[in-house]
Amino acid sequence: MNQSNNSGILEKFVNTVMGVKTGKQQQSRQTSISTSKEVDIKAIIIYKLGTILQILTMTVVLLGMEKLVMLIDHNSSIPSWVSTFLTGLFFVLLSIRSRIFSLLDNTRSGQTYDQVIRPRWAPPPLAFPIVWMIIAVLRVISSVLIWQQMNHQFLVLPLILFVVHLALGDTWNTIFTVERRLGAAVPVVILGPWLSALVVTAVYWQTNPYAGMILSFSCVWLTVAAVLVFRIWQLNGCEPLYPLKLTSEK
Repeated sequence: MNQSNNSGILEKFVNTVMGVKTGKQQQSRQTSISTSKEVDIKAIIIYKLGTILQILTMTVVLLGMEKLVMLIDHNSSIPSWVSTFLTGLFFVLLSIRSRIFSLLDNTRSGQTYDQVIRPRWAPPPLAFPIVWMIIAVLRVISSVLIWQQMNHQFLVLPLILFVVHLALGDTWNTIFTVERRLGAAVPVVILGPWLSALVVTAVYWQTNPYAGMILSFSCVWLTVAAVLVFRIWQLNGCEPLYPLKLTSEK
């Protein structure tokens, strides 16, 4: 009984930190079904615009943080550790809740994963928020190291690529988790979160090898996730690898 209670407490804590809504918390919403093989051009445009706007917004936020930290660093009355502390908190926000900068619906929920046919080796639902929480910590540590290496600058290539990676991940979440477009999710997870993770890790590694090594774990996990998305697509009908026009129904 205690083990079951502890497991429930852990699940609730992890889901709360990562912003994952459980079945009970998930509001009733319209579900959508595909009625044709016609490509949804409107959805593609929305995905692209949403991603671009999120990247631009987060880039502006990087600039704002750079100005703020610059003021703190040049104020001799403020301890030197304050800027590092604020920077760490900022990267925590980006790593855990980057979706607040997105105009797309990025509701975190295990609903889609629970309902689709999965391969036998698929991790249990609780594994995802736990692993992503670990990755978030690694992202924070590695990004702070990059920030220190770049003389407390935020508007630099490694960190800009980092926010691009986060935005691509949020867009993929919209496509797979929210809209349940299993076909479109396959190329997007490969060309988006997975490929951008490799690029960010490589650039981090060139800037600060320790930061690259720390971030490399996310590449391993995203490789597993990409293979899992591909297998889910195969096991659930192999719909076309592009967003289909959907019809909403209750």
